[in-house]
Amino acid sequence: MRLQLERPLAIFDLEATGLNITKERIVEIAILKINPDGSEERFKTLINPEISISEEVTKIHGITNEDVKNAPTFSQILDKIIGFINDADLAGYNSNKFDIPLLAEELLRAGSSYDLSNKKFIDVQNIFHKMEQRTLVAAYKFYCEKELINAHDAMNDTNATWEVLKAQLERYKSLENNVSFLSNFSKNGNSLDFAGRLAINDKNEAIYNFGKHKGKTVKEVHQLEPGYYSWFISPQTDFPLHTKQKLKEVMENLKNEEKESKIDPEQSLDEKLNALKNMFSKK
Repeated sequence: MRLQLERPLAIFDLEATGLNITKERIVEIAILKINPDGSEERFKTLINPEISISEEVTKIHGITNEDVKNAPTFSQILDKIIGFINDADLAGYNSNKFDIPLLAEELLRAGSSYDLSNKKFIDVQNIFHKMEQRTLVAAYKFYCEKELINAHDAMNDTNATWEVLKAQLERYKSLENNVSFLSNFSKNGNSLDFAGRLAINDKNEAIYNFGKHKGKTVKEVHQLEPGYYSWFISPQTDFPLHTKQKLKEVMENLKNEEKESKIDPEQSLDEKLNALKNMFSKK
């Protein structure tokens, strides 16, 4: 079945030095871009992570330190990756939890302003788990009736992910054949950041989604424990850069709301403008 596309869909897979999004680095990226006319384009490259790949991780994806020592760094290959993805939406296997957060970290680390937040994300694993509860190798065998050879080779995994997605659309008539539906269906919760540390509650308020303050609003926690925000965004903590960036945006919005609430709605327009000028002149 041909997926209905309004813009390209870039199915991608990352191999990395490990699983910790804030510490690890990408060592290989493979992208299969499906264009609205059905044509396909492929991009694959090794990347020098500038840190060591452990023997344990090499046993998983087969990429050694020797393999990547002369490969370009992420910063050096950044323009090619962005140019290839361009305005495409993104899809992958376990991509919402790993590949997209890791890609976002690398982009921020490289000082890139390329914005992932305006894209739709399809996580084929989430569709699979909601329907069948299996792994990629099992998914490929279940949906495509084939054995996945050389799993953890980025392009092999990418190609398999695309075949599984097409097979899912054929099998489940309840799945709408468009990126918007599949993106919403494969989402886990209502996360505010890619790593899922922050979320939006049913009152459209930003909340912490982990630890001792899980479920509490950012505003509430800031009132109860003012130092928590400073600790959270400090360089010493291990939270992803994207998560810290989103929390800063939430706090800035809260500050703006607080400023606006201090203006008397009964004031004249001139009085309101003067009140605003006074507030900003004190900064």
